[in-house]
Amino acid sequence: MKKLLAILLAVLVAGCASVVKVEGEQVLNNRMSVQLPSAWNRIAANQQPYELWTQDGVSIDQLRMWAGVTPGQSLVRVPNTPSGQKPPRVPTFVANMTPDQIVNLFEVMYAVDGSQVRITRVDPAQFAGEKGVRFEFAVTRKSNDLQLKGVGWAAVRNNELFAATFIAPELAFYQRLLPQAEGVVATARIKGA
Repeated sequence: MKKLLAILLAVLVAGCASVVKVEGEQVLNNRMSVQLPSAWNRIAANQQPYELWTQDGVSIDQLRMWAGVTPGQSLVRVPNTPSGQKPPRVPTFVANMTPDQIVNLFEVMYAVDGSQVRITRVDPAQFAGEKGVRFEFAVTRKSNDLQLKGVGWAAVRNNELFAATFIAPELAFYQRLLPQAEGVVATARIKGA
């Protein structure tokens, strides 16, 4: 397992991303804070509108967190589409979205690469001190047919979206790492007005 993690980290570093061990209080986008009960690996310079953290490598598990997404802002940046191909549908936050519409944003986001996504559960829940939604989903990754399981939390405050998702392979990794992700998410607090 350590050998696999070392290889994955080497690939990430070669791809111009750096991995930084983080622990304690973390402030995201100056808009939300979380307390890390244990260390996580933060992928720096991921060029996305979310923070990306992992325990065992980004191809195995991902904890993504969005802090203060404004109306008109997308949840993910996709690479340029080759000439002649239709660009993928990019999930964009809009003011006054219903909880179901917000959940659909994440469904679309995880399907942007052609993976199959199925929402399996949606419940009202607190996130970052606000009324929001908790949802569970399943993903069949297009690139390798790997079965992934995920969970997400989202809330809107002052027309800004705050959210987190955790995803990992359904067998072994998801159940083992979910308590750590939930421990981080439970500490999320929105900063400022």
